[in-house]
Amino acid sequence: MKKTSKLLAILCALMLMAASLTACSGEGKTKDTGSTPEKKTEETNTDKKKEDTSDSASEDVDEVDEIYFLNFKPEIAEVYNQISADYEAETGIKVKVVTAASGTYEQTLKSEVAKSDPPTIFQINGPVGYEAWKDYCLDLKDTDFYSYLSDKSLAVTSGDGVYGIPYVVEGYGIIYNNAIMEKYFALEDKATDVTSMDQVNNFATLKSVVEDMTAHADDLGIKGVFASTSLGAGEQWRWQTHLANMPLFYEFKDNTAYDNSVLAGLAADEIQFTYADNFRNIFDLYTNNSSTQKGLLGSKSVNDSMAEFALGQAAMVQNGNWAWSQINDVAGNVVAAEDIKFLPIYTGVSGEEKQGLCVGTENYFAINSKVSPAKQQASIEFLEWLFSSEKGKDYVTNQLGFIAPFTTFNDDEKPTDPLAREVLTWMEKDVESVAWTFAAFPSEEFKNYFGDALLEYVQDSKTWDDVVTIVKDSWKSERAK
Repeated sequence: MKKTSKLLAILCALMLMAASLTACSGEGKTKDTGSTPEKKTEETNTDKKKEDTSDSASEDVDEVDEIYFLNFKPEIAEVYNQISADYEAETGIKVKVVTAASGTYEQTLKSEVAKSDPPTIFQINGPVGYEAWKDYCLDLKDTDFYSYLSDKSLAVTSGDGVYGIPYVVEGYGIIYNNAIMEKYFALEDKATDVTSMDQVNNFATLKSVVEDMTAHADDLGIKGVFASTSLGAGEQWRWQTHLANMPLFYEFKDNTAYDNSVLAGLAADEIQFTYADNFRNIFDLYTNNSSTQKGLLGSKSVNDSMAEFALGQAAMVQNGNWAWSQINDVAGNVVAAEDIKFLPIYTGVSGEEKQGLCVGTENYFAINSKVSPAKQQASIEFLEWLFSSEKGKDYVTNQLGFIAPFTTFNDDEKPTDPLAREVLTWMEKDVESVAWTFAAFPSEEFKNYFGDALLEYVQDSKTWDDVVTIVKDSWKSERAK
């Protein structure tokens, strides 16, 4: 009955519009807003009745009682169903949640947007996803949802517009044990004048501290400053992907023809490896001040490295916030949660004092620009509720398990593990996060060539110039495939 009433109201409105145009001979042009035009003649009782009918039809057309969210992650579909039920009970607006099967999101999205009732909220995979779906992405720069974002540089932008907003992030950098660092700062015979990790904000300072700590390894009770640089087969990803991200982020960032480093990387048939020496700076610092001799690094795994850190044998280790469980679960772990901190990966790039952690995600919300303005606004309001209301934030942190990059979360509403909290803390500092540019790497094989070359470099069977040549040649050959 509701649909029938709505249809009759719309038909009446259309008939009135035709009558109005005939009576006024085209006088009184209107914008296409979905509402019926008003007559510019003196109202009579009959005209008043017609106007009332028209207004009611307009309100009916603009009324939103349902929005549609196409979910990317099957493992959290049930949580979104609970969220939908709570939101409908609170606001009267139903959130229709449809979840794509694992690995089928793009295919499902293509199918769903072609329907008469398409998704109003969907997800894009960063800048790459935006290029595929930019005709469907609404500009969100003037929304409260965007204003909540703690690090605006993480949003997917084009020109002055904001088209994708990350809702869950991860970060990586150099994890350090602050208890060991404080022990070093208290040494009476240390060679540096650094007294706090707050002063370590560039490579030169980091290098001076690390090398002096190596000289005082026995005093500090450590085997090495850095845990083992794992270079065994299948264990190189921290270097050939995560550390390799650093020089290529800066190289592609220099290409001002693109809005972001990922798109610049995807367009690069060749690379210059401009910041190769910066990569070498930090890589050599890792291996020269390690808990394991260089000749043995080819047999070391990531688990070995994390265990060394957890057992207090090393003061620092490169990894991401996901490493908390690896540290915490090690039998005999001696690192207190309050002593686990993050430091950006400094490599000697000019201006790196303003550099933050490597922060990224593959999960961005977008609003369908093809649906009605009323549905767009209702969809935005749902996301704002989810990430700013007490009930919504409880779902985000405790059931969805997100590190949500928004300023709306108080300290007691954030994840409890120390590394997740460190990521959020760094995102709120006056620094620029390093984008996950490795999404633009041409293939897994390219990364493997890179990692294998690093092992041979450490073993002295290849020079650094050899490594540079392999990286440049393998990028070109893999991109050409």
